[in-house]
Amino acid sequence: MTLQGYLDTLKGKRIAVIGIGVSNQPLIKLLLAAGIDVTACDKKERDALGALGDDLEKMGCKLRLGPDYLDGVNQDVIFRTPGLHPRFLEEARARGSVVTSEMEVFFDVCPCPILAVTGSDGKTTTTTIIANLLKAAGHTVHLGGNIGHPLLAEADAIRPTDWAVVELSSFQLLTMRKSPHIAVLTNLAPNHLDVHTDMDEYVDAKANLLRYQTASDRAVCNWDNEITRKLSAVTAGMVKYFTRISDEIPSCGCYLKENAIWYRQEAEERPVLPLTDILLPGTHNVENYMAAVCAVQGLVPDETIRTFARTFGGVEHRIELVRERGGVRWYNDSIASSPSRTIAGLRSFRSKVILIAGGKDKGISYAPLGPVVNDHVKLLILCGATEAVIREAVLTAENYRDLEILTAADYQSAVRLADERSGEGDVVLLSPASTSFDRFRNFEERGRVFKDLVNALP
Repeated sequence: MTLQGYLDTLKGKRIAVIGIGVSNQPLIKLLLAAGIDVTACDKKERDALGALGDDLEKMGCKLRLGPDYLDGVNQDVIFRTPGLHPRFLEEARARGSVVTSEMEVFFDVCPCPILAVTGSDGKTTTTTIIANLLKAAGHTVHLGGNIGHPLLAEADAIRPTDWAVVELSSFQLLTMRKSPHIAVLTNLAPNHLDVHTDMDEYVDAKANLLRYQTASDRAVCNWDNEITRKLSAVTAGMVKYFTRISDEIPSCGCYLKENAIWYRQEAEERPVLPLTDILLPGTHNVENYMAAVCAVQGLVPDETIRTFARTFGGVEHRIELVRERGGVRWYNDSIASSPSRTIAGLRSFRSKVILIAGGKDKGISYAPLGPVVNDHVKLLILCGATEAVIREAVLTAENYRDLEILTAADYQSAVRLADERSGEGDVVLLSPASTSFDRFRNFEERGRVFKDLVNALP
């Protein structure tokens, strides 16, 4: 089905779009431009929408705003925002409403192959690497999804020979009933349990990436992660594994040998990427490249991979070097909204760091973070609602040895403390291990505030 064909099926129906954020704004305007009856619902008040609200109303959009924005939602078709759990729309579904999303419809109408990446950690970096490798090899690539760019409104401009590369969150995958042609599952660990019913629901949502693949599709899974290894049985497609630590070489996939990433398929094997060619720090980025190498086999030459890896400096807010000042390097890892992500960040550095951490609790255990902080941190500065639980994880770890822990009232104080206590050769790392929602709208805003403070240091 084409995008226009899908829009034609909505003519004469009442449509509700839940959420007027960045991902749904193009969708709302697309529907309105097609002459479709649209009600946009959001918990924001009218004043918070400002000029956007004015523009939408001029286009004929009805607005349902405020704390009761979901009351009485019973339109024929409801587009939910990824952050809204489907359970909040069960009554509407029981009354006959069709509940879908921008990404689900994109999977239905996209005319080209789709390569999708998900996981608890590393999915944005892996998605970005894959998209750039395909571009470097001469492919036309449409990058979107959870990475911040909605693609549905652009579907009619996509050619069958192009590639759509999308990052998918567990929230987007919860109700997906189609899987991509190439699926990449980086890893899985407890995450977003403040929204998901439990860990089983979180894992089951991720499984939808593989569940609807056919025999002609491909899946890339992390052999070293027990959950992703087990989930590989869900797909009907060909599975490629990548392993950084196993002595067992996969029959098809990537592994480490002679300080390089090697690729093997059946009896043939070859070195693809020397680790010394990877500019990004950290063993987790080695895994990201292994996943990417598996995904682009047959689409990107090895030399293109090596050339790209030598120059790619990473994605903003992901162990991003902000500044070097007086011999001190400041890194922004604001994307680290879970303990596992901060653990990976800490292990990226050879020497102990000054760590700034803390934020909003996601309902997951911080116990695994404690031992790693004690091993990799020389000074811990806590700032945010999770200050107490992170402190407890550090103090109760078996390897605790009098690590100094300071508390900062805000980021300005945290940066000041780190500046006062750091010296030549030190690394200061913002890696919160928590979400940003206690103080900021999202991790991007949190990272930008941190960078502004660091860059303002005299």
